[in-house]
Amino acid sequence: MRQTALALRFTSLCLLTSLTLFASPAHAGAERELVEAINDYRAHPENCARRPAQRLSPLALKSNLALPIGYGGGLRERLKDSGYQAVAVRSVRVVGAQDAEEAFELLVEDHCAALLDGQYADIGVSRRGGEWQVVLAQPVLDRQMSDTRSVGKTLLAQVNAARAKPRMCGRQRFAAARPLAWNASLGAAAQGHSKAMAYGNYFAHRDPDGDTPADRARAAGFRGRQIGENIAAGQGSPNKAMAGWLASPGHCANLMNPMFTQVGAGYATEARSDEGVYWTMLFGAK
Repeated sequence: MRQTALALRFTSLCLLTSLTLFASPAHAGAERELVEAINDYRAHPENCARRPAQRLSPLALKSNLALPIGYGGGLRERLKDSGYQAVAVRSVRVVGAQDAEEAFELLVEDHCAALLDGQYADIGVSRRGGEWQVVLAQPVLDRQMSDTRSVGKTLLAQVNAARAKPRMCGRQRFAAARPLAWNASLGAAAQGHSKAMAYGNYFAHRDPDGDTPADRARAAGFRGRQIGENIAAGQGSPNKAMAGWLASPGHCANLMNPMFTQVGAGYATEARSDEGVYWTMLFGAK
């Protein structure tokens, strides 16, 4: 008889650090000059409100952060509508600058701490006459994330590293377990479920059609005896997803379960969903 092991879900919610926002569409000319000046300032920072001078990475210019000046509605929803899911975001505005040089001087004078905040990775700039708006943001998904195949390899290495030594999952003790082998069918099922959750904006082991992890594994071609599934939402990297699973007794127990011999995993993103990124790891035994 096929047995199904399901872990209680673990979700890490993304919180915004500010409720201010946005910029206008074009990123030409003066707007780009302003971004270049800000990035040069981050590379060669000067004292700012007694902050220690520390070189920072350049901000990436993103057109979907340049929303119109005078936007309406909530920050989070406007970002999602523009296709950007943020962990943190801040908007600063200056008035009376006739060019990028004047805008930069006003920003440094009044908002240097925001410009030198290392949590931000992206920037958007909009302008209307002498009014300038700069949006600084950190996306849900880490910059170093690459293609699905590379992420799958990373997750496989991490789960096997976790299984290589004894571990407590809540109050349950697990001995070290044999490494899992990657299974393409389980990987396809996991990727499909991540996409379904992202595009369908839900978070559950059972999909809206009523299919279970075992149903999805079987549909993808897996013919094993046991199935287990871990899911997560909102984590911006494989490391964060795995850390969350290991910290959750139910997920940890799936990761360490010696009966499993196969694994597949995948993630999907959709900026307009509630969590932005969704993860699935599917375990099986033949």
